[in-house]
Amino acid sequence: MTNSNPDLRPFRIDIPQAQLDDLAARLGNTRWPDELPGVGWSRGVPVGYLREVADYWRTGYDWRAQEAAINHYPQYTTTIDGQDLHLLHVRSPEPGATPLLLLHGWPGSIVDFLDVIGPLSAVGFDLVIPSLPGFGFSTPLAGPGLNADRIAGILAALMGRLGYDRYGVHGYDWGAWIGARVGRQDPERVLGVHLTALVTVPAGVPGEMDALSAADRQRWQRVLDANDGYFRCNSKRPQTVGYGLTDSPAGQLAWIVEKFKEETYPEQALPEDSIDRDRILTDVSIYWLTGTAVSSAQVYYEEISATAPGVTERGTVPTGVLVSRQDTTIRAWAEREHHVVHWTELDSGGHFLAMEMPETLVGDVRTFFAKLR
Repeated sequence: MTNSNPDLRPFRIDIPQAQLDDLAARLGNTRWPDELPGVGWSRGVPVGYLREVADYWRTGYDWRAQEAAINHYPQYTTTIDGQDLHLLHVRSPEPGATPLLLLHGWPGSIVDFLDVIGPLSAVGFDLVIPSLPGFGFSTPLAGPGLNADRIAGILAALMGRLGYDRYGVHGYDWGAWIGARVGRQDPERVLGVHLTALVTVPAGVPGEMDALSAADRQRWQRVLDANDGYFRCNSKRPQTVGYGLTDSPAGQLAWIVEKFKEETYPEQALPEDSIDRDRILTDVSIYWLTGTAVSSAQVYYEEISATAPGVTERGTVPTGVLVSRQDTTIRAWAEREHHVVHWTELDSGGHFLAMEMPETLVGDVRTFFAKLR
């Protein structure tokens, strides 16, 4: 089905061959660092592993096949509040379908949701899958000030532009952070918000730590023990770090593949044990081919360094939370900030549920929105 809205410009991904040749040449000419013997993954991605994945990226991975798979779905670009926005818009064949906004995180992209598009559209969801501003093909970034609240406003306006008077939201990571704000900004039209990898933090009130269950204490300890190097770099100096990531595909690969290693389940396994290697490389390729290492990190700076902290009122939109084994979401803190009406905890799964456990995610999304229809 085509879209006749003049504000939506049809779009197809078509990376020039010269860019792919340049990628292969850079990978082939990578300067590889030494590493200390016997340290494994404890100090970062091991050279042997990364060389093997980089060689596959150069000689075995087929970008054109992945590009065609994405282009199978209708895509558009539009401009809202000065920001160019890229999106997939997949309509359900079912009558009376529920519009659903799917929001990725970092270091994710639209490819996160490829495995759930068919199942969700088949069971009555019209899917709107944008590249977040500064990510992928939603470039260039319009300028400073694109924090989560402003992005949420852009996304709410997008749903109106598509003609949806009532819609749901699903998001993980930054998609969860921003998705909750879409609900706060557009409560009259948002049917419900379904979130995974939801960040929850203490409010600093007396006794709140004492009230935590043993499981929640373990979750909070994982937060305290987490490697926050990327978080600090993105939120403090995204431009400086970005020079290396934008110039070296091996550097961009290492930066992203480490997060897949740390945040898939089980953490001790290799990333491709949880997510197909080609899917991971398609995600990395989009960052590399669009040159968005810097622009995609700006949301960290805007939320952490540029935005003054303030009191956020509790959301009123019905909210569902799906907690994977790797998530650190604490229910009491989530309920303090969100109108939680649905809660599911899994004994497996990691940060990237749409790729790791797509059937489980689809099932929970269906269950949640069935309560609200």
